[in-house]
Amino acid sequence: MHSEQLHRTYLDLTTPHVADACMRLGIDVRCAPTGTTPLWTGTHLVGRVAPARHTGSVDVFLEAIDRASPGDVLVVDNDGRQDEACVGDLVTLEASRAGMAGIVVWGLHRDTSELKTIRLPIFSQGALPVGPQRLDPRDPAALSTAKCGPHTASPDDFVLGDDDGVLFIPLNRAQEVADTATTIRDTERTQAARMLMGTTFRNQARLTEYQAARNNDPNMTFRQHLRTFGGEIEE
Repeated sequence: MHSEQLHRTYLDLTTPHVADACMRLGIDVRCAPTGTTPLWTGTHLVGRVAPARHTGSVDVFLEAIDRASPGDVLVVDNDGRQDEACVGDLVTLEASRAGMAGIVVWGLHRDTSELKTIRLPIFSQGALPVGPQRLDPRDPAALSTAKCGPHTASPDDFVLGDDDGVLFIPLNRAQEVADTATTIRDTERTQAARMLMGTTFRNQARLTEYQAARNNDPNMTFRQHLRTFGGEIEE
């Protein structure tokens, strides 16, 4: 799925919908660490991963941008360091001018005011004014994969980010995940509309029936019960 199709397909899907879809399909749910948030609310980011492992110099970012296609997302692996900011205004402006969709940083950013002016979607773990004061050996795989917390992402994955966080999803499962997430989203919206019209979720979820079924079979889970009639709330 190319970048424009990814954008169209995931435009109205949230990370919770997609995370639930991954769970249902048996796909590992790979989230950026808690606290990886956008610089402004209402951000929605989707695009193929363009990895870059940072070791103290911005050249790796410039090379990653040079190799990327329009619509890709620069995924920066700075090992979650809290003692330096590794992405600032010039790298962000370069990525924006190259047509990239955004940046996800496992670490910190700086130049917050300028980044908000550039307006390229950026997710990071926070801001710090000081940049790198080191120059470590470069990993041979610096442009092949990037870690974000415990998870590894590559160009075989795409990124989805919004106010709830960031997910990494296999690119070859993009349509399947989107179709399942759309079903989940539409069901939840219908349930919410019925609640606003006066039908409690307890009634929609047939809570009394579930309690009776659980009494007969203690191994019956609420998720199994919901699946028998297409209900949604947690997966």
